[in-house]
Amino acid sequence: MPGYDTPATQEPAPVKILIAGGFGVGKTTLVETISEIEPLRTEERLTAAGVGVDDLDGIESKTVTTVAMDFGRITLTDAGVVLYLFGTPGQERFWFMWDDLLNGALGAIVLVDTRRLDRSFPAVDFFESRGLPFVVGANCFHGEQPYTAEEIGAALHLRDPNTPVLMLDARSRDDVRQSLLSLLDVLIAKSGVPETVYG
Repeated sequence: MPGYDTPATQEPAPVKILIAGGFGVGKTTLVETISEIEPLRTEERLTAAGVGVDDLDGIESKTVTTVAMDFGRITLTDAGVVLYLFGTPGQERFWFMWDDLLNGALGAIVLVDTRRLDRSFPAVDFFESRGLPFVVGANCFHGEQPYTAEEIGAALHLRDPNTPVLMLDARSRDDVRQSLLSLLDVLIAKSGVPETVYG
């Protein structure tokens, strides 16, 4: 792939990427879809203790939730990198962990669900306030997306109008892979990745 050439003998460079977003937007699914290893999950069943705390409006069928993080790995040989993917917990009561997960991360995919877009503002604000490059991934549930990328970007009031808004299905390996490559393009453009990564 043009722009991603590396010497054949060069070891893939490690890059930490966060997969973030609100509660129930598909972060665990995305990590599971792309990971080349059995992903680490920290899911627990939703119980009565979460009633009135976890907002299930619009995702009433959800029965489990991430309480710490998801972890997966994917080697992109054409990009010369191995991506370590850390999925953040979505519920507000676990947001205190996000700053710890941020350490060492070079970029993020912020997943959004346009059916519940108001749940996406905290994740967008988090990365904008900390200056971490990110792309927005509009998860197309049931293979449908009624809004354009431009409409979603405008609704999110992104500080940087050049922040990519990508349409993806978190269950599609090709979609997720392309989103990760798009994020790498952003990192290169913003000089967020050391030059040695790409030779």
